[in-house]
Amino acid sequence: MKVLVIGSGAREHALCRALSLDPDVTALHCAPGNAGIAEVAELHAVDALDGAAVADLAASLGAELVVVGPEAPLVAGVADAVRERGIPAFGPSAEAARLEGSKAFAKDVMAAAGVPTARSYVCTTADEIDAALDAFGAPYVVKDDGLAAGKGVVVTDDVEAAREHALACDRVVIEEFLDGPEVSLFAITDGETVVPLQPAQDFKRAYDGDEGPNTGGMGAYSPLPWADPKLVDEVVATVCRPTVDELRRRGTPFSGLLYAGLAITSRGVRVIEFNARFGDPETQVVLARLKTPLAGVLLAAATGRLGAEPPLRWSDDAAVTVVVASHNYPGTPRTGDPITGLAEVAEQDGPHAYVLHAGTKRDGDSGEVVSAGGRVLSVTAAGSDLGKARDRAYRAVARIGLEGSHHRSDIAAKAAE
Repeated sequence: MKVLVIGSGAREHALCRALSLDPDVTALHCAPGNAGIAEVAELHAVDALDGAAVADLAASLGAELVVVGPEAPLVAGVADAVRERGIPAFGPSAEAARLEGSKAFAKDVMAAAGVPTARSYVCTTADEIDAALDAFGAPYVVKDDGLAAGKGVVVTDDVEAAREHALACDRVVIEEFLDGPEVSLFAITDGETVVPLQPAQDFKRAYDGDEGPNTGGMGAYSPLPWADPKLVDEVVATVCRPTVDELRRRGTPFSGLLYAGLAITSRGVRVIEFNARFGDPETQVVLARLKTPLAGVLLAAATGRLGAEPPLRWSDDAAVTVVVASHNYPGTPRTGDPITGLAEVAEQDGPHAYVLHAGTKRDGDSGEVVSAGGRVLSVTAAGSDLGKARDRAYRAVARIGLEGSHHRSDIAAKAAE
């Protein structure tokens, strides 16, 4: 099978790494990719938001499966454009991807499907914003209705900060605060069959102890030793399957990756948000544990044959990923700094630990790998338990040099105790 992956982050590097290990994948391409992905896939320059250009590239390569990684191309209809050319695409239609593209749409679907979630108001005026903030009280949860690359949510006790964020959005969802630990659960679906992956937990705040601003995610781990063993079955039954059924009932079937961001509250499981694609950095740890070859599962979802696939097989090992971020992330990150230590990690820590590239590129003049974004690397490691995986991940992080960079030192620390 010839596979084309669309995107350029650590999620896409994790997908490409898993696909490169699949014996059924005879050719692997990525567009636009990054310096790390170039080691396992052939890169192509393309505008990931241009559906026609992506479809042309897929056709020219003879791709038999296109995997659309990020949310923006899905919301822009890239998967639709690929399917219109007769090429299987893993990823929902633009209409179904509104589940992530619009928080208000997601709330409407959840209400119709009876999916448990936070009470909320959709606001477009200052008066509506003030009324909603007053109704719920602190801590205030304010979400930009549209895509915001993981930075559209503010959770704060400061009503003025909450109001300022709300007023900066065209349309905003203000909702009740959900207590309890958060869990990310991915489910692969062809629009009818729903196949859950193993749950993970990510860390949104920039600094240790969950301090600092929200980011796209600073690390993740899987499995969750503290979670109820019945959690996955419960979420599939009460969240994932009803949502997939509701979207099919509306005539906008969802096929691809349904990501449920959950809070395990004192009143039970509640949906914080839906995403329409693999999460970053949770994908890095979930795929590190998946033993079933990936390409066949994604193709089955893309072609409506997921129900005929055998059950997924998983490693008993734990996995941890630590994000190395550039100077000033998540503000205005500095880019162009050389990255050192990558070869040392490969030589001394492999195969248990490895580096997945997020915001990197190869400098045209020096040939060095340099930073090219906010989240630069996802250092991922596996071990027989979370403690061993953690030790291996941080040992590898210590070998990497990137001036001004920062990372959290407490990823999976409590879970490993």
